[in-house]
Amino acid sequence: MQSLSEIQNELTSLRARVVDGQRDLLTAWRDALTDSGYAPDAANLAAYIAFRREDLRGLQERLSQLGLSSLGRCEGHVVATLDAVALALDALLGAAAGEAVLLKTGRANRQGDKRLQKNTLRLLGREPKQRRARIMVTLPTAAAGEIRFVRDLVEHGMDIARINCAHDDADTWKAMIANVRAAAGAAGRECLIHMDLAGPKLRTGEMAETPGRLRLKPKRDERGDTRAPAYFLFDASGEPGGPGLRGAIGLAGYPRLSVARDWLDRLRPGDLVEATDTRGKKRIFNVLERTGEAHMLACAADSVWLEQGCALKHLSGEGKQRANRVGALENMPEALLVHVGDRLLLSRDPAPGSAGDVDGDAGRIPCAQPEVLDSLRVGERVFIDDGQIGAEVERLDAAGAWLRITRARPEGDKIRPAKGLNFPDSEIQLPALGEKDLLDLDFVAREADIVGYSFVQSAADMDRLADELEARGAGGMGRIAKIETRRAVANLPEIVVHGASRGPFGLMIARGDLAVEIGWSRLAEIQEEMLWLAEAAHVPVVWATQVFEQLIKVNLPSRAEMTDAAMAERAECVMLNKGPFVLDAIAMLDDIARRMRAHQHKKSARLRALHW
Repeated sequence: MQSLSEIQNELTSLRARVVDGQRDLLTAWRDALTDSGYAPDAANLAAYIAFRREDLRGLQERLSQLGLSSLGRCEGHVVATLDAVALALDALLGAAAGEAVLLKTGRANRQGDKRLQKNTLRLLGREPKQRRARIMVTLPTAAAGEIRFVRDLVEHGMDIARINCAHDDADTWKAMIANVRAAAGAAGRECLIHMDLAGPKLRTGEMAETPGRLRLKPKRDERGDTRAPAYFLFDASGEPGGPGLRGAIGLAGYPRLSVARDWLDRLRPGDLVEATDTRGKKRIFNVLERTGEAHMLACAADSVWLEQGCALKHLSGEGKQRANRVGALENMPEALLVHVGDRLLLSRDPAPGSAGDVDGDAGRIPCAQPEVLDSLRVGERVFIDDGQIGAEVERLDAAGAWLRITRARPEGDKIRPAKGLNFPDSEIQLPALGEKDLLDLDFVAREADIVGYSFVQSAADMDRLADELEARGAGGMGRIAKIETRRAVANLPEIVVHGASRGPFGLMIARGDLAVEIGWSRLAEIQEEMLWLAEAAHVPVVWATQVFEQLIKVNLPSRAEMTDAAMAERAECVMLNKGPFVLDAIAMLDDIARRMRAHQHKKSARLRALHW
């Protein structure tokens, strides 16, 4: 083992290299930091980057063997940690350090945590009672009309309400915000509004439509016995029937069957209706209750496939059978079924796509942003629908990009309209703020507390957002950069410096697109590195995408989800998506975060007493 003096010399040399690297980075960032209160945080970030450019494993081991810091938890206070370890080495060598020097070093170590807390307060509001991490929840469309549901979200522990500008419109957003503000006021607590700009999300375009068809499917247990019937509405409003609003709360979530008004008016709770479905099978519906002038709630105990014109018979208590037929149903877009080895045209033509009629040719689907096809090269990978389907560019021509499917389930996968496209090998240049984003930003700057910046990729993107906010009189608005591309990961330090120097700022680890972009095997590694870098920069982190996804959908969490939620407490905020059991997910996450607060702070395990 090295002597103490040799270790001390190694540490002194390391500190000198860190300070030199820190100075070089701060010089490069000088323009962004001019007249900015973020300069002290940027100085620590620069020191951390210079520090982590070194391979420190040997020094770590030698320091640990001496009972000193392994340097593994210095993110928030890099130079101060190096100084503290140097003082401890001096003491081992017999040199006396003055009390004032020791106190100064201790204060410097604490400043990092205090600055992170201050920056988190500015962006995410007050820390909740008994847990450190805030809970952000994505609002469904129904939150615009269901005030009781919004109150439940707030009462269960929602600290930040997220509105996705890729969905709905300004009137719906305004109603959502009004409900959140009212619910928070009634509960006597704070709940901030976070609005995500849609950004240049690359998606599949429209598909040819087919006549509407509706399936009513009861819930069954593992033995096949009916656990809950399929509920639906007989609808005499004159609107086409359809599957209901996905993720909606209350009646808006029920499928609807269009029927004649005079036929509906004769229905009574307890009556039976016989239906003949598309397969010629007879099915019985139970009429349950009237839910409005033009709607009756009913249910089916068996699976039913229905389309326009299917026969309905009202089996009334008077013995009369009044006939009717299913009215118009919303047309449904066609879906392309693809298998490994199929060829698919990702088309420049915006006309609705359709299935292929050539063996081995899955068909054609438009690219909603056809200009990106100019950036593709033969051999590059393409992922569809959050990576569920994989493909490779085989040929490029005036029609578009011809893809060969390389990954799909054995039974095939369906490609539908508006599904995400990822091009991890391609250098695609699209503005982070499009025309729709700028229009939406007018509303966001007036009504929201935080703006989420989707698909940010560079420091210039952060400067552009800051300029646009200042032009709208909202220069002090919080902004969260969503990191979801390879280019954003590569430019992360500059994104942080340019973002945090212009106002309250945070990072979102957007794990959905990010996993597809960088590869599933690297996600855990990059996720950790982003947490470390953010702590060094003293900026808060939002842990997002698929947290408690199974719990939210079916009310039964997986074991992996429980571990993921516990790890998420190291972030300053955790995002939950919408779904039928989101209230259960909020309660579960709140409980886990309260427990983990006593055991973990960022990277550091806290030694709370164990009761075994």
